Amino acid sequence: MSTDTRVIITNARRKMARAKCYLYPGKGRIFVNGVPVELIPVEVIRMKIMEPMILAGEGITSKIDAKLYTNGGGVMGQADAARMALAKALVRFTGSPELKELYKQYDRTIIAGDPRQTEAEKWMRYSARRWRQKSYR
Repeated sequence: MSTDTRVIITNARRKMARAKCYLYPGKGRIFVNGVPVELIPVEVIRMKIMEPMILAGEGITSKIDAKLYTNGGGVMGQADAARMALAKALVRFTGSPELKELYKQYDRTIIAGDPRQTEAEKWMRYSARRWRQKSYR
């Protein structure tokens, strides 16, 4: 299989958000749910998704295209999941241990993620841990 037709597929999770990244050779374009990343209105979210590309440098980012698909959770959870999926795909695409080390030194969660999940609501309660108040005693 030649390197010019290679496609890297990675998954990532953050809280209830899920992201899938398809990375293939191209011109440096990134699409999130079919929309170019430059058109995302909130700058914090845009920069969070672009972090792995900025850290990797222009030499790598100008040679690839990425399509990210996110669902579930909130907006920032989806951005974190997309960031992690993109970073994992870049590491697999380049095969560079230096890039992986750079990501780990910058922020460990860019590769490893955060395993915390929300606790499920229990039976006869208002939330995961809150019990009903008693009016006597």
